[in-house]
Amino acid sequence: MRIATVVIMAGMLPLAAQDIKLPPNLDRLAAKAEESVDVTLDRGLLQLAARFLSDRDGDQARVKRIVGGLEGIYVKSYTFASEGEYNMADVDAIRAQVQAPLWSRIVGVKSRRHNEDVDVYFKVSSGGRQLGGIVVISAEPRELTVINIVGTIDPDQLHDLGGEFHIPRLDTHGWKRRDNQ
Repeated sequence: MRIATVVIMAGMLPLAAQDIKLPPNLDRLAAKAEESVDVTLDRGLLQLAARFLSDRDGDQARVKRIVGGLEGIYVKSYTFASEGEYNMADVDAIRAQVQAPLWSRIVGVKSRRHNEDVDVYFKVSSGGRQLGGIVVISAEPRELTVINIVGTIDPDQLHDLGGEFHIPRLDTHGWKRRDNQ
C-alpha cells in the first residue's frame, strides 16, 4: 500500500509543478546584451497593477479580468550585437520543461534561411476550456525572448492581453471559438 501511494504521488508531482524554471544563465545574458528587458510580475504585483485599471474603460476592464486569473507574468528578452552570444542549451532546457502530457506546442516556426526559431506552448486546464499557462520562446541569431504566463486564462482573452506588460500583440483575427457544449 505504501509503495502504491509513493508511486501515485510521484506521478502527480509534475501536475503540481506549474512554474517554468528559467535557466540561471539567462540572467547572466543581460551583461552581454546591448538591450535587455526583464519583467517579473507575481500575483501580488498583478493584483496591485489591476487596481489602477478602470472598470469603466472597456479595454482596461478586460485586462483587469484577465489579470484576475493569473499567477505571474515573466518576460526576459535580450538583443545582442553579434550572433552566438547565448547558448542554445539554455533554450533547450526551457523546452524540456514544456512537454506533453501537460503542455502542447501549438506553434512551431523554424526558418533555416533566417536562423529563427519560435515556439508557443499552452498548458490546458479546466477540462480544456481554459489555459493553465503559456510559454513563448523566440530564438533568433541576435535576439532571445522567453515569455511565461502562469495562471488560468480563457483562450478568447489572449488578444486582450497583447500589448500589456511587454507582451506582444497577438493577431487572433479570424480565430473562431469552438464550443463543445
